[in-house]
Amino acid sequence: MKIIFMGTPAFSVPVLDALVAAGHEIAAVYCQPPRRAGRGKKERPSPVQARAETLGLEVRHPLSLKGVEAQVDFAALKADLAVVVAYGMILPKPVLDAPARGCLNIHASLLPRWRGAAPIHRAIMAGDPRTGICIMQMEAGLDTGPVLLRKPVEIGAEETTGDLHDRLSALGAEAIVEALARLDVLVPEAQHGTGVTYANKIDKAEARVDWTAPAIEVDRLIRGLSPFPGAWTMLDDRRIKLLRSRVVPGEGEPGTLLDGIRVACGTGAVEITELQAEGRGKQDSAAFLRGTPVAPGTVLGDG
Repeated sequence: MKIIFMGTPAFSVPVLDALVAAGHEIAAVYCQPPRRAGRGKKERPSPVQARAETLGLEVRHPLSLKGVEAQVDFAALKADLAVVVAYGMILPKPVLDAPARGCLNIHASLLPRWRGAAPIHRAIMAGDPRTGICIMQMEAGLDTGPVLLRKPVEIGAEETTGDLHDRLSALGAEAIVEALARLDVLVPEAQHGTGVTYANKIDKAEARVDWTAPAIEVDRLIRGLSPFPGAWTMLDDRRIKLLRSRVVPGEGEPGTLLDGIRVACGTGAVEITELQAEGRGKQDSAAFLRGTPVAPGTVLGDG
């Protein structure tokens, strides 16, 4: 098929690779414009742009698709289909309608649960036992279109957003290739009106750990915000990013270190297994304690 690919972050790259490997013609790749980053504030292309250029594909990164000129340029590609995954821009109706067979979105949740921007983070933070990938026909609403294909997966007890991101990225690549191969026989399934939840964009204000919460909630927050933006707490005057954890037995005043990096919560305790102090790389807890001895009874979060 002749496909317009629309995606921006690393999550989208395996999908682009899978479409090329499956023999589909990529008419053009749309992604977000390069962003200024790093100390020199040089423009840095997105992961999708970098990969597309390596593959010798045409890359387009318009600032908007609302203008007539951008819409005419899009329609002029005369694509059979557009495949959209984490593109980061709303598609106006003329764009949705331009490909002969419409636009398919790869969404990282089991719709209608977790429509919106941060479905992987929110699934872990909510303690969902499973999530998955949906291949959805796009329409004007936010992730409201009928679903062509579902691929559920279990969420591991100690899995982070980073871990699950990588698994779902690979699964999305497999799922879209399967969906395109079966496109003529797949039956669109309308989303139910019940069970709708919205995965709002992560606010950095959510990332500070409240040790008075139950251990199960603290653990979900840490894993759900890892690696970005990273749940954090204060150790004396140092900000510590918490990257991996698990729920363990323990009691004490919330925020108190019981031993090692086992921390008492409102009920129960969590063990921090990976963390990152300001100005350092990430470390497992044993390596951190060798460089920064912390006595039991130390209280976190008071800085």
